[in-house]
Amino acid sequence: MALRRMICLGEISQFCQRKIVQNKFLKTARNFKRSRGETKVGNETIQTPFPNLPVTTGPVPLTKLWKPLGFTIVFSSSCFAGAAIWQYENMRSHALRMMKKPIGWFQRKLSPYKSGSIRREVNAWWNGLPQSERLFIPICAANVLVFLAWRIPRFQPTMLKYFCSNPASHIICWPMLLSTFSHYSGLHILANMFVLHSFSSGAVDRMGKEQFLGLYLSAGVISSFTSYVYKVFSNQPGLSLGASGAIMAILGYVCTQYPDTKLGIIFLPFFTFPAETAIKFIVGFDLVGLIMGWKIFDHAAHLGGAACGIAWCYWGNEYIWQKREGLLHHWHNLRGAPQK
Repeated sequence: MALRRMICLGEISQFCQRKIVQNKFLKTARNFKRSRGETKVGNETIQTPFPNLPVTTGPVPLTKLWKPLGFTIVFSSSCFAGAAIWQYENMRSHALRMMKKPIGWFQRKLSPYKSGSIRREVNAWWNGLPQSERLFIPICAANVLVFLAWRIPRFQPTMLKYFCSNPASHIICWPMLLSTFSHYSGLHILANMFVLHSFSSGAVDRMGKEQFLGLYLSAGVISSFTSYVYKVFSNQPGLSLGASGAIMAILGYVCTQYPDTKLGIIFLPFFTFPAETAIKFIVGFDLVGLIMGWKIFDHAAHLGGAACGIAWCYWGNEYIWQKREGLLHHWHNLRGAPQK
């Protein structure tokens, strides 16, 4: 199956953001690096664009990781359980519509929609979109809304508290999820959404929209937890935000599922290479960055997301998703027989 994508292989944000290193605002894909508003932590410095807003810092004990670990396990399990139930409900609704199709035809003839109805046109447009587009648009819209919220000064204390993951913060669980929808730089959100759009169609076609969303949300939290672990063990405080961890899971899944797919760089369309080579290069780059202690990107989150997507391709679908019959059996009994 040919899935040719002209992309920057998830690292487009790295190329683009190097071009704005002198910008006084966000210079990283996931970490804040600012020219003012510094908070000292021993020999480390956390820089934010909000000098008047306090940032919780300091050494983080290992015991503080238990709560994020529990949240990661419960949330990820809930995501896939919810995805399985969502798929069941979609199949159930489709079956009921097929059973009532003749009745629905007569009802539409007796009370037809008004011609030129805006609602009808919107519904027709929406239903005509591929599943991947109908899933990408809400995700992108959520990211855009959060991006706009950063522009409102009175919202910034709340955004810094809930939409930036920080293991030293008093609130450490929900930011693991909310930060994956959070972008401060316009170039950052454009790069991430472009990469997500490029790979979402292949992933949704293979997994279905329900399993895709379960993987995307779970990977976002897992990548945040991976970032927490690295920051705690390396004693390197910092704020993180961005969807790159979740997107790396989709990238890792597609490149593993379709290793021979030809990919290209957006500005060099004549230069192509296999997807298998691309994911190896990206993982290798982030691994070197992690070992060398580079602070340009949240390499730990990238690696956590990529590992999640690759693992799901090899083992998740077979040993988790295909074993959902028991859950669906209990849900079916709880729902009861469909009403006639």
